[in-house]
Amino acid sequence: MELFYFVVFGALGAVVAALELSKNSKDRINTSSAFNSFKNNYLVVYSLMMAGDWLQGPYVYYLYSTYGFGKGEIGQLFIAGFGSSMLFGTIVGSLADKQGRRRACVTYCITYILSCITKHSPQYKILMVGRVLGGIATSLLFSAFESWLVAEHNKRGFEQQWLSLTFSKAIFLGNGLVAILAGLFGNVLVDSLSLGPVAPFDAAAIFLAIGMAIILSSWTENFGDPSENKDLLTQFRGAAVAIASDEKIALLGAIQSLFEGSMYTFVFLWTPALSPNDEEIPHGFIFATFMLASMLGSSLASRLMARSSPRVESYMQIVFVISSASLTLPIITNVRSNISYSLLLVL
Repeated sequence: MELFYFVVFGALGAVVAALELSKNSKDRINTSSAFNSFKNNYLVVYSLMMAGDWLQGPYVYYLYSTYGFGKGEIGQLFIAGFGSSMLFGTIVGSLADKQGRRRACVTYCITYILSCITKHSPQYKILMVGRVLGGIATSLLFSAFESWLVAEHNKRGFEQQWLSLTFSKAIFLGNGLVAILAGLFGNVLVDSLSLGPVAPFDAAAIFLAIGMAIILSSWTENFGDPSENKDLLTQFRGAAVAIASDEKIALLGAIQSLFEGSMYTFVFLWTPALSPNDEEIPHGFIFATFMLASMLGSSLASRLMARSSPRVESYMQIVFVISSASLTLPIITNVRSNISYSLLLVL
C-alpha cells in the first residue's frame, strides 16, 4: 500500500512541478530590490502562518478520537470551531482596520498558539475552548494578513501589478507547497517518530511563534481609512442590496456556500471514512497527496483562465460533477467494507 501512495504522490508531483516551472518562466516581471525584500519577508511570514494551520488539519479528528470521544462529541467540537469562524469572520475585518492589521496578525499567532496548547488536554470543555480559539484564528488568517499586505504595498509606493505577483507566490506557497510539506512533516512526527497525534500541534505552535517574532521585529502598523469604516449593520445592509440588485451575486454566493459546505463536511468525515474500522492510516501522507492534487487543479485552472476566450461555466460543470462523484467513493468503499465484514462474521 505504501508503494501505491508513493507512486501516486510522485506522479502528481512531477506533473505539478512541470506546470509550475513552465508558468514561472513565462510570468517573470522586472521588480526592484526593495520590493523583492518586502515580498520575501511577507512570503516567509505567510508560509509560517499557513504551516501552523495546515499541520493541524489531518490530525484534529484523530486526536479527539484517541481521547475517547465519539463521532457525536467530535462533531460538536467541529461545529463550535466552524461557528466561531462564521461569527467572528463578520467583524474581524472592521476590527483589524480600526485596531491595526499588524496587531491583528499578532493576535492570530497568539490565539492559534493557545488553541494548540489546549490539544494537550483530554478534557472536553478545554478542547471546546481550543476549537473556539481556532475558529477566531482562522478568521484572522484569511483577512488580516492580506489587508496588511495591500495597505503596506501601497504605502511603500510599489507598482500595482507587482501586488499580483506577491499574491500568486503566496497562494503557491501557502495553499500549495507548504500544505504538502506540512502533511509530510506531520506524518514523520506522528508515524515515523511515534510522537503521537499531539506532536503536529506543538510543531504548529513553534512555527507560529517564529512568524510572530518576525512580524514584531520587521512589520509596521497600518490601519483602514477612517472615512470608509462602517458599522456592522450598514455593511449587512449594503450586502443585501447588492444581492437583491444582481442575481449573479446571489447565485455565486450560493455556489460558494454549497462548495464550502461540502468541504467542511469532507474535513469532518474524511478520517472516519478512510478508517471505518479504526485502521491505522498515514493521515499526513494522505493529506499531502490531497493537497498536491489540489495544487495540480489550481495549475490547470490558471491555464484555462489564461485562454483568449475561457468558458468558465463549461469546465466548472465538469469539475463539480467529478468532485461530487469522487466524494461518493469513500461511501461506496465503506459500505462494501461493512458488507464484507458482516459476511465474514456470518461465515
